[in-house]
Amino acid sequence: MKQFYEQTKDEVLKQLSVNENTGLTDEQVKQSREKYGENKLPEKENDPYWKIFLRSFKEPIVIVLLGAVILSLASSVYAFQAQGDAEHGMESLYEAISILILIIINALLGFWQEVNAQKSLNALRQMNDRFVSAFRNSEWRQIPTNQVVVGDLLQVKIGDFVEADVRWITTDELQVNESHLTGESDAVSKNTKVIDKDVGIADRVNMGYSGSTVVNGQGVGIVVGIGTNTELGNIADLISSVEEKPSPLQNTISRLTRILMYFSGVIVILTLVIGILRAGELSVESITNILSTSIALAVSSIPDALPAVLSIVLTIGAAQMAKNKGLIKSLKSVETLGSTSYICSDKTGTLTQNKMTATRLYDGQYTYNVSGSGYSTTGKIETEDGIEAKPSTFLEGAVLCNESVIREEDGQVVPFGNPTDIALNVLGKKAGLTKDELLKTNTITRTFPFTSQRKMMSVVVKNDDGYRIYTKGAPDVLLSNCSNILLNNVQVTTQEALSKFLGIIDNFANDALRTISVGYRELTEDEAKNGTLESLETNLSLVGVAGIMDPPRPGVNESVNTLHDAGVSVVMITGDHANTARAIAYNLGIVDSKNAKVVSGSDIEKMTDDELYQTVVNTNVYARVAPEHKQRIVKQLQKHKQVVAMTGDGINDAPALRAADIGIAMGINGTDVTKDSADLILLDDQFTTIEKAVQSGRTVYANIKNFMRHELITNVAEILSLFLGLLFFNSRVGNVPAETPTLTALMVLWINMISDSVPSFALGYDVAEADIMKEKPRDPNESILANYTWSRVLIRGSAMGLLVYLSFIWSARSGMSVNETQTVAFLTLAFGQLWQVFDARSSYTLFRRNPFENHRLLLAVAFAAVTSILVTLIPLFHVVMGTATLPGWIYPVVIFVPALPTLILSALKELFKIKIW
Repeated sequence: MKQFYEQTKDEVLKQLSVNENTGLTDEQVKQSREKYGENKLPEKENDPYWKIFLRSFKEPIVIVLLGAVILSLASSVYAFQAQGDAEHGMESLYEAISILILIIINALLGFWQEVNAQKSLNALRQMNDRFVSAFRNSEWRQIPTNQVVVGDLLQVKIGDFVEADVRWITTDELQVNESHLTGESDAVSKNTKVIDKDVGIADRVNMGYSGSTVVNGQGVGIVVGIGTNTELGNIADLISSVEEKPSPLQNTISRLTRILMYFSGVIVILTLVIGILRAGELSVESITNILSTSIALAVSSIPDALPAVLSIVLTIGAAQMAKNKGLIKSLKSVETLGSTSYICSDKTGTLTQNKMTATRLYDGQYTYNVSGSGYSTTGKIETEDGIEAKPSTFLEGAVLCNESVIREEDGQVVPFGNPTDIALNVLGKKAGLTKDELLKTNTITRTFPFTSQRKMMSVVVKNDDGYRIYTKGAPDVLLSNCSNILLNNVQVTTQEALSKFLGIIDNFANDALRTISVGYRELTEDEAKNGTLESLETNLSLVGVAGIMDPPRPGVNESVNTLHDAGVSVVMITGDHANTARAIAYNLGIVDSKNAKVVSGSDIEKMTDDELYQTVVNTNVYARVAPEHKQRIVKQLQKHKQVVAMTGDGINDAPALRAADIGIAMGINGTDVTKDSADLILLDDQFTTIEKAVQSGRTVYANIKNFMRHELITNVAEILSLFLGLLFFNSRVGNVPAETPTLTALMVLWINMISDSVPSFALGYDVAEADIMKEKPRDPNESILANYTWSRVLIRGSAMGLLVYLSFIWSARSGMSVNETQTVAFLTLAFGQLWQVFDARSSYTLFRRNPFENHRLLLAVAFAAVTSILVTLIPLFHVVMGTATLPGWIYPVVIFVPALPTLILSALKELFKIKIW
């Protein structure tokens, strides 16, 4: 069956049983709605709050911690019920409650971020209920857009949205902007002619598509598709077919968690075996006696605060991005940005402003550069020598022969009309010419609108000097209607003048500029009033040419250069023609050659996935692409193990945004469908915000890595100190009985929760190291502990753990009580890791970072230090944790001596450049 664009108007009307003279009847409307449904896309429902909250409980490390909670509760119940040991029972209970609090804090943080992001997203939506003019029962009616049905005759005019897919049956200079689907910023002229071959969306000039806007003329179309049966509906299907993927951080943390889970299991089993061998029997009592030590070692081997710290650090990163106008919808996206290696960006509205702007001007005397961006009327028109443009025949003609209108609304420039007319209107305002001012001394007596056949527009103007005609059109068209060229206000007919003019047009075109020219001629009164269009638009004087383009967003060039320095490849994907795409990519710095390779959508259609796989890593510009092409490009890059971000604002970008590792949507000009599909929304629509987001993502990852290094060093120190005691503390020393653990389980938990984790939270506020945007993107499969991190963790953790055990032995031999001995070990570990946190801030040593640049860290360390000392002074903690008040002279020793491992190892690393520690 032929497509609607391949059918004549009468064939379409017949197929849909529509009478052009009466439209649909009420009964036909009812039948059509029953058959095709309402004219709306399915809306994505947000997950209920309870599901968002419970989502974090699926994380592997949370499951491990829940296991620790269950073991602690089981130990507590047994101590109370079977042994009557209230002290041990309460200790295990406190331990279970503490770990559970950490788990709940983590869940609340993730819940808070996701819910707030969703609220912000909802606030961005434009909830405008629109109406459309439909012909029913022989009369035109205004009906809500969701009530449009297949077979309706819809009428549109300038400024209207096309609210369904239609086959045009009448057009009157109709031009439509379809950039949300095709990526092309140029308006498309529409007609009713049959297209007798298979063509893409951009070339179906007798069709209109839902979401398009009318920029010129008017037309009537018959609805052939609504809701999910429109081109937008097809895109929605592409979106729904894409599954969400875990972030690189989630993958590496999952791998690390599995290692820690196995390690914890080995530790618990080994501890139980040693305890049973020492007891000389296998019994419930022997297992129970050693179980508390096993749980303490198991908890020591897991960074208990990891889920909470991850959530907090990611939340801090999300908050920092929000300050930079980037809304993160889920915490995992913060870190994914930092590992991004490819940014595939839509051109129109993302790299460029989707606002046609005149950037060059030749007025028959000078060639000018035009400053100012978009629709802003602020800017200068001057030569490279600083000569400013004055009102000229070209500018007068461009403003008078113009049907666009520019208004100021709430301090914003709001344009109406054809993009080219708008660009010329803005150009005139920059030169001090407005149509209203010109009409005070000029009267437009006749207007000949633009037609797709003539490709020109003309106005006849009367002023005190008489009559003249201004004609505007493409240079090649206008030249055929001109008899001379106006150079320096002199009409010239030489070949040299023509060659110069053609050379300027070529220069503009080579810079990816669309060109528009103006011609004029003086008229007699009789010609002005009675002349035919054909006679008037001849023997014109060509007075100049303007170069128009969709300008880059401010700062895009600088951002592209910064991303390139960071090893991030920027790829431009557009619906524009290849030559235009190549020139714009060169101007933006995306490619470094004016002859760079461009792959078109038709090329992609002919490629197999394997052929495209070979092509994508050597291509930075794609032209004339369809939505499914973008999705294929993203998938093939991902097969190269690249972490791909896709940016865009149009609905045509949504499937690729969903398929990418991170989708980035425009918050102002982006469609709701695009925002729903994205992970990051740019609230200011600035491409430069992506660069800041990448830096924030890298900083977040570096801070998480610093936290992991710090946390695991502490874990190694805890495990080693406990294990050394289990293996070697076999006989009574002073007042300390044999087999007394170096630390109690709650001391370990205090270290993990307070003196270790609180400073770790503050690491999330660390600024990036200076060269973070000079590094290459990290391998997403790389362990978070790669690049000598494991060796650094083991060496420094072992040094700290050995010091803790030695402090325990020294205290016991000094005649201290059990609680005092364990308290000395506790404070040695607490202050050891507080000194260590300053070293953890750098990938090298603490001497490379200013300790005072993160004031939150200083406050966190002070809080952890003070509270750790307080739990040795307050009697309540003596009962709960087993701490004791120490002699006054001991406190300076346990505060400053633990700094030695960090200071010595850092100094050796600085002096001898030893990477492994």
